[in-house]
Amino acid sequence: MQGWPSAPPGQVIGLLGGSFDPAHAGHVHITRQALRRFGLDRIWWMVSPGNPLKAAGPVAMEKRLARARAVMQHPRVVVTDIEARLGTSYTAETLAQLLPRYPRNRFVWLMGADNLPQLHLWQDWQVIMETVPVGVIARPGDRISSRRSVAAQRFDFARLPGHMSQLLGRYEAPAWCYINVPLSDASSTAIRAQGAWH
Repeated sequence: MQGWPSAPPGQVIGLLGGSFDPAHAGHVHITRQALRRFGLDRIWWMVSPGNPLKAAGPVAMEKRLARARAVMQHPRVVVTDIEARLGTSYTAETLAQLLPRYPRNRFVWLMGADNLPQLHLWQDWQVIMETVPVGVIARPGDRISSRRSVAAQRFDFARLPGHMSQLLGRYEAPAWCYINVPLSDASSTAIRAQGAWH
């Protein structure tokens, strides 16, 4: 495990959490898009010990970290084991412990549009929305289910239009922005199904 990532004061850092089981080109694609579209200084991949919403556990943490670091090579992206260090399982508690460690930085939670329709199932999901701005990275075809989601409707008043995405990290929560990016059909589920990972 590596140490805590460094963060120069004033930087806006995107947090992309997930099991990364395994990390793939789709993760890289949305990371690069998020850096550019949300005006982020850095992105931290937070490889989680496990996903509370999934019945089956992922492969060993060290293997997933190694794969993620091999796949995501960018000077402004860091692959981390922050949640394992903090001993947290849920995003809300991770944020509650992480933000005080970096009081001179601003953070944006990043998620794929496929997570927005189920966000209301996450523990303390409203706390997440009220703690940090949220950047939602969509693909063509995801708009309807995301727009009708419980979270999107509950926080409709806090949504920034896409043309303001560069400013997301400077807004106080609750604030969120939904952007469309070019299609990438890479999928951890498909990779596992092909037997190319486990």
